[in-house]
Amino acid sequence: MKTTEIEQWGLIPYAEAWDRQKVLFDELVEAKRNGVEYKNRIIFCQHPHVYTLGKHGKESNMLVGQEQLLGMHAELFHIDRGGDITYHGPGQWVCYPILNLEDFHLGLKDYLHLLEEAVIRVCASYGVEASRVKGATGVWLDTGTCRERKICAMGVKSSHFVTMHGLALNVNTDLKYFGYINPCGFIGKGVTSLAAELGHDIPMEEVRERLQKELLALL
Repeated sequence: MKTTEIEQWGLIPYAEAWDRQKVLFDELVEAKRNGVEYKNRIIFCQHPHVYTLGKHGKESNMLVGQEQLLGMHAELFHIDRGGDITYHGPGQWVCYPILNLEDFHLGLKDYLHLLEEAVIRVCASYGVEASRVKGATGVWLDTGTCRERKICAMGVKSSHFVTMHGLALNVNTDLKYFGYINPCGFIGKGVTSLAAELGHDIPMEEVRERLQKELLALL
């Protein structure tokens, strides 16, 4: 099995992170094709206020126009992952694994399940019970009730069993920004964060370390 390296990109504009991901993704695909050495990576970062719309997402799930976005100091990107629309911003850990799934004997469905499981375990470490919703990726609280709400969104691209994009875990996120979209295309479902559930901010690095530990343990 190949080693997996951890990278931290800090607070980085979305466009820059996307470009860097694409370079690393293409390099890994090319290395596989040519049978040369490569690195699997798990990247952690945060973004300034930004909305991303997946390739099959609906424009109507963005509830404000360009002028309002500018006033909010936010951007909108149409990107090449699965899933619909989501928000990224400070106080949220975004994790971009760029992996050759064949190294880990994973199919895409199992890989998504693994990402969800890592987040579920992190939530449990803070006493927050989280789980899955049938037919919807990501991690949710109070599933099957009228209070069902999402704490972690996911959207992945996979080609030649190589992945990019990933997950976004709300830690100390300003949740008002989710009010300007139908998050992940859902209407009438809530969004939450670890801070909202616990009633206080959580050290960001502590959460990152726990998520990193769980991901590496599951891979």
